[in-house]
Amino acid sequence: MPDFTVSDMTCSGCVKALTGAVHDVDASATLDANLETKHIRVASQAAPETLAEAMRDAGFTVTINE
Repeated sequence: MPDFTVSDMTCSGCVKALTGAVHDVDASATLDANLETKHIRVASQAAPETLAEAMRDAGFTVTINE
């Protein structure tokens, strides 16, 4: 499951926006977001870079964690 750091994710509204961005790529994706650590894990068939690009397009600073 790809893991991302979203350094500017600060609230549940951010999580909602990120979820929407990921669902635009893969409607069946599931997300596990941790606001405290600013990490998101995504269960999706889409490539991690595709997911990160969608979240960046939504206005967030995203890093793919290895």
